[in-house]
Amino acid sequence: MALSLVEAAKLAQNEGKEIKAAVIAMFARASDILMAMPWKSIQGNAYGYNREGVLPGIAFRGVNEGYTASEGITNPLTEALRICGGDLDVDTFLIRTLGVNIRAAHEELKVKALAAELTRVIIKGDSEANPREFDGWQRRVSGGQLISAGATDGGNALSITLLDEAIDLCANPTHIVMSKALRRRLNTAGRTSGVSGILETDKDAFGRVIRMYNGLPILVPYSDNGGTEPLAFDELAAQGATATATSLYVVSLGEGYVSGIQSTSGMMVRDLGELETTPAMRTRVEWDAGMVVEHGRALVRVLGISNAAFVA
Repeated sequence: MALSLVEAAKLAQNEGKEIKAAVIAMFARASDILMAMPWKSIQGNAYGYNREGVLPGIAFRGVNEGYTASEGITNPLTEALRICGGDLDVDTFLIRTLGVNIRAAHEELKVKALAAELTRVIIKGDSEANPREFDGWQRRVSGGQLISAGATDGGNALSITLLDEAIDLCANPTHIVMSKALRRRLNTAGRTSGVSGILETDKDAFGRVIRMYNGLPILVPYSDNGGTEPLAFDELAAQGATATATSLYVVSLGEGYVSGIQSTSGMMVRDLGELETTPAMRTRVEWDAGMVVEHGRALVRVLGISNAAFVA
């Protein structure tokens, strides 16, 4: 059974693994996408599954007539786990002078960096450019699930009608993923007569206010340590050579659709104690993780969106 990070943190807490529970909760707080995505524990270092391709044929028949036999097509796929993690070192001087809580504060900073990197890979991971990471949504979406905001070099303003079309293209949509800048544009559209959709607010598992469009929570990937957003206006549109566009994704997060995979050990948090060569206390966080898209219509990408006011 797949668990969210919030559920996994509660489970670790109930098992008495307080440090592990705290770190898992940090990951959930640090990334909307990691918090919303369910994580499935698998045996071994890879996960094999079938994705629906072509449905079997159906026909009407007359009395005493037969059917022409046909079979559906499924595409067997395999997703391998990747190792993500890092060492969290805190100088013993800081612990002596500022107390043991300073260690938790430094660990949280490292977890935020790891969460930002894993979120980037979920969206824009490229195993050809870096074999150590898995392919993200950008490389996986193709065909009819990839739609363009327009044909202008540098991007076009997003149409609310096109956004609704993208939602309809997704099987069992659960979330919309976009940048902060696009979310601001959507908020502005919500106050504009003739452009707005159905905008609502809700609260996440930590009580933070989240924006919703037509009942779908809007997830925003945060910037990495260098301040770069995974969905910045630095993409090429469907045509042209000016990299000033961005994308948004409509996604179905859940078992049988889009989910994370991890080893049966889950997120591993180990206190390695004081280092021999350096006066510092080390905590190692490792996560054998990956991602599967088990339904052919579980993801929709709208590309070529410019930084302009939304249109109807």
